[in-house]
Amino acid sequence: MELLDGVLKIDHFLTVTLGIVVLFIGKRLNQVVPAFREFSIPEPVTGGLLMCALFYALHVFGGISVEFTLGARDILLVYFFTTIGINASFRDLLSGGKPLLILLLATMLFMLLQNLTGVGVASTIGLEPAVGILGGTVSLIGGHGTSIAWAPIFSDKYGISGAAEIGIACATFGLVLASLMGGPVAKFLIQRHNLKPETTDTAETLDVGIKEDSAPVDIHYMDFLDAVLSLHICIIIGVLMDEGLETVGVQLPLFVSCLFGGILMSNLRPKSLPRITGTAWPSRTPAIALIADVSLGAFLAMSLMSMQLWELAGLAGPLMLILGAQVLLAIAFIIFVVFPLMGKNYEAAVISAGFGGFSMGATPTAMANMSAVTKRYGACHQAFIIVPLVGAFFIDIANVGADGEIMARDAGSITSSIANQFWH
Repeated sequence: MELLDGVLKIDHFLTVTLGIVVLFIGKRLNQVVPAFREFSIPEPVTGGLLMCALFYALHVFGGISVEFTLGARDILLVYFFTTIGINASFRDLLSGGKPLLILLLATMLFMLLQNLTGVGVASTIGLEPAVGILGGTVSLIGGHGTSIAWAPIFSDKYGISGAAEIGIACATFGLVLASLMGGPVAKFLIQRHNLKPETTDTAETLDVGIKEDSAPVDIHYMDFLDAVLSLHICIIIGVLMDEGLETVGVQLPLFVSCLFGGILMSNLRPKSLPRITGTAWPSRTPAIALIADVSLGAFLAMSLMSMQLWELAGLAGPLMLILGAQVLLAIAFIIFVVFPLMGKNYEAAVISAGFGGFSMGATPTAMANMSAVTKRYGACHQAFIIVPLVGAFFIDIANVGADGEIMARDAGSITSSIANQFWH
């Protein structure tokens, strides 16, 4: 850690340590503020946003900016999605085939509406229509990486100055809004329709963490060590898969490959194969749920506490109008399209919370939203397979091999034309 020219740089180790502290702060806040639990606000969100606000105040009143080294954060994301793969079964995948396809088609429809909304609002307030695309799927479903990658195209082809800053600002604010939206929407759907999980067994292991009203869970140290070993085996398989895909020109996030590594190991390994640990394969065990909870919580806490809001403050005004319209669109789409299409049951409500996460933020946000909901109401295993496959895999696959410049030009011209006709 060093302070140089008003910038406090935090190294890997202290960043992770502070992320864990922030996660504990979030857990304590959720314990003492009933509304956070009532509306299923993820614990890392409450802690992360509080610390982000404190760092913003430090910058404004103390003139000190805080920068974190976030390399270790991304490793936690790999751990988390590997736990989801380990918990998956082919039976769930097969039974989830139709819901997965429906959710994918609904997501593609939503992406079109999201761009139409962004372009329409941007045109109405006197901004270039292309800014609305930046405030649509590019930054919201696409996230920070897509915003940065497409920024030169919007700058060169459409003359949007500060395209990268606009995209990053939308992605950042979208992440916050997604973290706060999923839980309340799920609560509304669950209470309005009096929904219950398929199983009322309070002892059933969740995919992430433990249920709020469950009895204390004992985890033997051998169970935990076995879970860590199994995760590392699946991650090795995932890394090899990732390298193989790159050789044929397919590039996906590493955590997606590790997700599939976990699925393959959980379902294709011989059941009679002896294990050096002497224990059963740790699918859907409390040890895996614990690792999933810690890794996802620390990842999201670090993501939120590291947001540099002072760099985005100047862009907040007009972008808030676009993002406000996007939030209203997402809520309406979830309630009137996603929830009915997914079956109007408890699983549909959990998936709705996840959709609220990745439609405005990112797949980890979706998983955190669903985790908060299931901790309060009960397990829903299939949702934890369907949502990441749509949000982190199939949406990316749809873009693999496509020329980004052509996509940007076509999407911008077609969407702008339709939106302009619609709004004017």
